[in-house]
Amino acid sequence: MNRFEVEQDPKSRDTYYLNMGPQHPSTHGVMRIKLHLDGERIISAEPIIGYGHRAHEKMAENRDYIQFLPNPSRVDYLGGMIYNIGYCQAVERAMDIEVPERAEYIRIICNELNRISSHLLWLGTFLMDLGAFTPFLYAFDDREKILDILDRITGSRLTYCYARFGGVILDIDDIFLDNVSNFCTYFVERLKEYERLVIGNVIFRERTIGVGIFAPDLVQKYAITGPCLRAMGHAHDVRKDEPYGIYNRFEFDVPTQTESDCFARTLVRMEEMRQSIRIIEQAVSDTPDGLFLAARVPRRIRPPEGDYYFCVESPRGNFGMYIASDGSDIPFRLKLRTPSFSHISTMPAVMAGTMLADAVAILGSIDIVVPEIDR
Repeated sequence: MNRFEVEQDPKSRDTYYLNMGPQHPSTHGVMRIKLHLDGERIISAEPIIGYGHRAHEKMAENRDYIQFLPNPSRVDYLGGMIYNIGYCQAVERAMDIEVPERAEYIRIICNELNRISSHLLWLGTFLMDLGAFTPFLYAFDDREKILDILDRITGSRLTYCYARFGGVILDIDDIFLDNVSNFCTYFVERLKEYERLVIGNVIFRERTIGVGIFAPDLVQKYAITGPCLRAMGHAHDVRKDEPYGIYNRFEFDVPTQTESDCFARTLVRMEEMRQSIRIIEQAVSDTPDGLFLAARVPRRIRPPEGDYYFCVESPRGNFGMYIASDGSDIPFRLKLRTPSFSHISTMPAVMAGTMLADAVAILGSIDIVVPEIDR
């Protein structure tokens, strides 16, 4: 059955099945949700995944740790910098590799710029899915400014392989820091425009308030994390609760809401961008001189035999890496814990009983990245 066909429910003449995907614009990737409908009311929703499976975890078992460096940023192409740096931090912790101070600050700046760029793409596409085209142009224009900044030091605009075990591959200069500082000054005011344009929009509020509410029991059942969790009133952020790198040196707040709906998830992400600017401004002003890559990093990466787990805060939630090492330079097993997989699993519970038009709003509000689900 293709995406244009409607399948009659054999048990009832009043209900039917409708495919949302695998090429529906709102999925922003190859994913299908099979909707069981009674008129325009959703009876049940079944996510069907696997169309974009890339076998990243299996590839890790056939490559050494250095050869696997490009892969994590392909798992979440919108948060590629965070995944790239997170993978390096996982291996560094396993091998007790000390990262120079300057490299730590560079990583923080790049992480938060990447977080803002991811949220901007989410904001633009989410609003376009709901019928608002103008904010889409604004968001992508601002995102381009971030990509230009990162492109200058990484040579890439989407997937990144900038981090290395022990630091980063290239140093930054004063021009980079000036560009980042200028962007922060600009974006603080720009956020106020987004809030006036979006948060106060009557149509947007009608489409999102009270829609897609996450029940409290879903938190533990599906391991909800990130903005979806914070929109339920839980102030959990790995950067605060289990600080990695040098996040414990920075002052920032963890935004929360309590309504658990699409509107609450929007408010959380909007405020997260403001907090990322706070972190970046502190990092830019405090960045020390020194090495950008540790002087003594083993040429062959061989973590001691054992099991290791490391978790970072990605734009969508907790990204965890479980590494089982047998002492060789190739992982015996590398398991990726991605938030989009957990969040798409909630759709049967969240979409049931809602209207067909709300399905697009609900799916857009959780901000899934399909390669993260299939990996």
